[in-house]
Amino acid sequence: MAAGPTVKKIMDAYKGKVRLVIKNYPYRYRDYSHMTAEASLAAREQGKYWEMHDLLIKRSPKLDRESLIGYAKELGLDVKKFTESLDSQKFKKEVDADLKLATDMDLYNTPTFYINGRQVVGERSFEYFKKIIDEELKAAK
Repeated sequence: MAAGPTVKKIMDAYKGKVRLVIKNYPYRYRDYSHMTAEASLAAREQGKYWEMHDLLIKRSPKLDRESLIGYAKELGLDVKKFTESLDSQKFKKEVDADLKLATDMDLYNTPTFYINGRQVVGERSFEYFKKIIDEELKAAK
């Protein structure tokens, strides 16, 4: 089970009721993780975050620069703009800030979710999240 499809299902089921905030947590000991996080943000800039996210998971561990550029081409992104973003590290500050936040929060596992402050670590089923979300929505009324 991957977290992406569950998150998409939650967003569809709770449209207008929940807000999704995604933070990057590139693994320190994983090749290309920082550049891969930046690649997802470069794709986000062109409206294809989820498409790139899903492709990166599917194609892992082939995440070197040339592969990322190939994925951008495959997704129909403006490859020149995408490559310039990667090479200039346009999103480095954003990724570094996310990494600092994770470190400050003492987080070491991905994915980690917070639902009104309630921490959920790891991939879980839609039903698992639904129970918590419903409880939180009920408490908010």
